[in-house]
Amino acid sequence: MVKINGKEIEAAGLKVSEYLTDAGYNLQNIAVELNENILPKKEYENTLLKDGDTVEVVNFVGGG
Repeated sequence: MVKINGKEIEAAGLKVSEYLTDAGYNLQNIAVELNENILPKKEYENTLLKDGDTVEVVNFVGGG
């Protein structure tokens, strides 16, 4: 199980990019923190989620 935004999710074994795409995130408008470290966008495709990982996904929203 991987804790993503506070929820336990069966995502172990998925690439970060796979999870984000499957979950409907727009990769251009988010930042990902993996185990308390910001994950560079170029690493989304190469980073596998593992049991016990903690992920926070933050959406950027414009306004004014």
